[in-house]
Amino acid sequence: MKKLKIVTIGGGSSYTPELIDGFIKRYDELPVTDYYLLDIEEGKEKLEIVGKLAQRMVKEAGIPMNIHLTLDRAEALKDADFVTTQLRVGFLDARINDEKIPLKYGVLGQETTGPGGFMKAQRTIPVLMDICRDMETYCPDAWLINFTNPAGIVTEAITRHSNIKSIGICSGANSMLMDIAKAYEVEKKDVYARIMGLNHLIFADRIFIKGEDYTEDFMEKLALGSASNSLKNIPDIGFSSRFAKALHMYPISYLKYFFLTREMVEAAQNDARTKGTRGEQTREIEHRLFELYQDEHLAHKPKELEKRGGAWYSDTACSIISSIYNDKKEIHVVNTPNNGATPDLPDHVTLETNAVIDRQGAHPLAYGRLPVKIRGLIQSVKAYEELAVEAAITGDYSTALMALTINPLVPSATLAEKILDEYLEVNQRYLPQYSPNAKEQA
Repeated sequence: MKKLKIVTIGGGSSYTPELIDGFIKRYDELPVTDYYLLDIEEGKEKLEIVGKLAQRMVKEAGIPMNIHLTLDRAEALKDADFVTTQLRVGFLDARINDEKIPLKYGVLGQETTGPGGFMKAQRTIPVLMDICRDMETYCPDAWLINFTNPAGIVTEAITRHSNIKSIGICSGANSMLMDIAKAYEVEKKDVYARIMGLNHLIFADRIFIKGEDYTEDFMEKLALGSASNSLKNIPDIGFSSRFAKALHMYPISYLKYFFLTREMVEAAQNDARTKGTRGEQTREIEHRLFELYQDEHLAHKPKELEKRGGAWYSDTACSIISSIYNDKKEIHVVNTPNNGATPDLPDHVTLETNAVIDRQGAHPLAYGRLPVKIRGLIQSVKAYEELAVEAAITGDYSTALMALTINPLVPSATLAEKILDEYLEVNQRYLPQYSPNAKEQA
């Protein structure tokens, strides 16, 4: 039997038990012989805790999967078949800064959308590019499955600036499918939704249950409030019935940031004053999770992990890896270059959509022109994403300023400049591409 080696970079993440659980469930079709959990020195303690839980889970399952814990990237990557990334440069402290700084100016603080997503991309992309260079040396034929956020922007950087085969994934679309399944009391496999847009900016315009078109019925449920998609990390503020009818599409919860901007900023500011930003709340959730993980009798993924927002990650990641490995030609929602899916975006840019996944990778399903009611928003956010990638690669201040300024969630160039200057100051140690005098040199 062929040995199958998988590496998870950011192995000390609280999400890791999700992945282990997913690979255990699929062992018959995805016989992983060696699973490397890789992290950095600062993450060593968490890696040890998560790694021991992973080893207990595998032992309990009775499968011959060897779990290796390492801080040595070369050792981990050598001859790997699949590499998954779930890293957070700067840890949760950096995320909390990403959230709090814009909120001072009345601008959304959120880790993947708006300024927070921009800053996370600036820290993350240089590290991912370094990982890609190491993969070109140690495992040039391996697939990189990225679910480090902001997944769409990061995937765009990899596909534009690396030769490594890659697919970006997010659990958001899976969550939408689960909510549709719940509304009709069917299984997720019975649901098909046609997805169009960008990571954390997707819409479903067609809904099928067991092959039958339920689009009109589901849109009515949305308008009546009997179906929803409120992700755990997003304030539960709903659209009006009138707006839901006018949109006549199923939006991911992140669209609230664009369509209910004022309300969402107020909710974020109120949360920051009362229970803390989402990053601060996550730090508490993680603390409790790692206390659970240290229980020597725990040998399964704890239910509490779902509060972390990690639900369905294993299904998403492991299903896609299996579809590549087994040449299944299954349809999944992924982040991948447009390649003709819609003429309303350049072919080379990354979008999030349904794609057939086989051993050659992702083949997006064409859906044609974007509906005019969402076209402008998607095109403007994509322009921001392209500039965000360019800024992360070059460290050019002017490009970074323009990226933030044209983001629809940043209301003025003056605020964009203030936010950017504060971001660069507090993140300097994580931004090797930016000169300390980047602004003066621009």
